[in-house]
Amino acid sequence: MSDPYDNTPERTFAALPPAHGRGFAQTWWGQAWLKALEDAALDSEQVKTGRGLARAGAVGAVSVRPGRITAVVQDRDRTSHRADVLLQELSEGQWDRFLGMAVERAGHIAALLDREMPPHLVEDAAAAGVELLPGLGDLEAECGCGAWDHCGHTAALCYQVARLLDQDPFVLLLMRGRGERELLDELQGRSVPRTEAAPARQQAYEGVDAAEAYAAGDILPPLPPAPPVPAEPGLPPSLDTETDPAPGVDPAALEFLATQAAREAHRLLAEALRTGHEQQSAEAQLTLSQDAVRLASGVPEASVAARLAEGSGRDREGLALAVRAWDYGGVPALDVLEAEWAVEAETLTRARAALESAWEEDERPPLRASRNRWTVVGGRAQVRLGTDGRWWPYRKERGRWVPAGPASQDPATALGLAEGQE
Repeated sequence: MSDPYDNTPERTFAALPPAHGRGFAQTWWGQAWLKALEDAALDSEQVKTGRGLARAGAVGAVSVRPGRITAVVQDRDRTSHRADVLLQELSEGQWDRFLGMAVERAGHIAALLDREMPPHLVEDAAAAGVELLPGLGDLEAECGCGAWDHCGHTAALCYQVARLLDQDPFVLLLMRGRGERELLDELQGRSVPRTEAAPARQQAYEGVDAAEAYAAGDILPPLPPAPPVPAEPGLPPSLDTETDPAPGVDPAALEFLATQAAREAHRLLAEALRTGHEQQSAEAQLTLSQDAVRLASGVPEASVAARLAEGSGRDREGLALAVRAWDYGGVPALDVLEAEWAVEAETLTRARAALESAWEEDERPPLRASRNRWTVVGGRAQVRLGTDGRWWPYRKERGRWVPAGPASQDPATALGLAEGQE
């Protein structure tokens, strides 16, 4: 790929590899480009042919210059044709309006420098009378094969350019008449001059720590209010395609992880924006074994659950038991399930006092103590003391002790849950 900052009016992009197993346009502006092609072509079969040629890597190096894109496209019989697609350049008046609009909103320039074309940039340009993206009939075709409309060769070129646009929207602006360096130079020249005082203040903070500069507060605007937390986590894209995955890649596992990542991001955002929230969530320091349980609580498919069980050092039944504990109380509940510890003397004294006062003398069940666990003699109920002083109910089912509910400060309440009385 040529240097994007070269001031020449043309850029040449090396031939891209075949696009097996992927779409040609991942961004919304790349999709808008393809829609202009698909709407304009009179023969949908030619569009389909072009898509196949582009997917097979039949498009050579792409030359982009104002008003025109060019490439050599090879047919399936290895015959080569020069394909050109023309797009009308913006007039001087349209560029003047676009540059004036962009200067008014620094976010537009920042987005372009990040290789993004946000919808509001296109909308603001349209409001100024400048259509950046092509519409119906804007993409004209010329091809050495002699076709008078879009043929498979020009369609293939358009599909390949969609991939270039995904990477760099400045490609579109070059087609419309301005190279990146030229455009940025014009934007800089139009920038609103700063006041005499502002440069002096900014120079005073050159080389100063960012936190120190912000503390001064005299050159920075106030922070905007925190945005509202979305009601639900976002949904990741589906990986269900017609192409077989690469060896060792499990699409179901990837989709599950993406869904869980969206849920976790939503939870962390809610915590970060919660008024007065200062403590970092305990889930931020999970061990691999604990995190496997957290993921398994998201009800994965059977194959994903089996991998989580194996990765966490548990069998399927053990993982299900751990998830049950996790759902009742997260890390503390998991610790109580999987660890047994000797209770320190002072803690043991408080625990015995809590057990003595939890029932009337004639109602207290006979309990057998073993480290941090108290089991009803001859029964199927148990309470476990957590390191935080709370009591966790357990019930014996099919020969295993299983969590029976959330923790309680009162051992009688916890034992009632274990016995199914609550």
